[in-house]
This record gives sequence, structure tokens and C-alpha cells, in this order.
Amino acid sequence: MNIYFSCSITGGRDDQTIYRQMVDFMLGKGHEIPTAHLASPDLEKLEVNIASEDVYRRDIDWVRKCDVLVAEVSTPSHGVGYEIAEAVIIGKPVLCVYREGVRVSKIILGNTKQNIRVSVYSSTENLLSIIDKFLSEATSIHL
Repeated sequence: MNIYFSCSITGGRDDQTIYRQMVDFMLGKGHEIPTAHLASPDLEKLEVNIASEDVYRRDIDWVRKCDVLVAEVSTPSHGVGYEIAEAVIIGKPVLCVYREGVRVSKIILGNTKQNIRVSVYSSTENLLSIIDKFLSEATSIHL
């Protein structure tokens, strides 16, 4: 399955370790993730010379071509919100996960579209279980 992974970049990188665990888990299950580099601790070095317009075109193309979008939304990010909205509007299955105890935008929490799921996690094991269940369900729908 082609998964668009979305996470905070300019909003803050405090959850980079969680991002890495999420991406490694999904890659380990055999999924393709064009945005796997977003989990890298060296992300800013990887994307420093890419123009904003090129990032927009590339990322929106990836969202449109993905089977599902998985977003870690514990750290607020304009870009993540934009990517989620794009995916929801075009009918992609979307999973938004956030760490227990953090405040998440009510526009994410209150979205009632059928193709978006928002889940809170309390541990890494819990997080990976949520992702695994979502991807299993999305895979069965796409078959």
C-alpha cells in the first residue's frame, strides 16, 4: 500500500522519535512511504535546497497518488492540516493520531467525514496497534 505519512516539520520536531517508529513500523509491514524522509532527524538538511513551490507540487501529487494518509498531529502544523484536508476532500482514508494529554485542533477532532479516523494513543505499542488496525482495514477495502 502507498502511504502518505504526514507530521510536523516547521511546527516543531519534538516528536521525531515517534515519527521514526511509525515510519519504520509501516515500512516493516512492506508499505511504500514516499514521505519516509520526514521521520529523519536530518530532515532540514535533506530539504534545505528545495523551493516551496516544488515541495507543494511534489507533496500534493503524493497525497493524490497515495492509498491512505497517516498523520501524527500532536504538534500543530499548518502543512499537516492542509494535507489532511486535501486527502479527506478527495476521499482518501485518513488516520490522525495524537499523544494522550495534548491539545488537538477541534477541526480535526470534530470532523465527521466517514473517511477520517482520529485516535489518541498512550504508548508506542498502542500507537502501532492503532496504525496496524487502520492499515488492515484500509487494505481489505482496497482489495
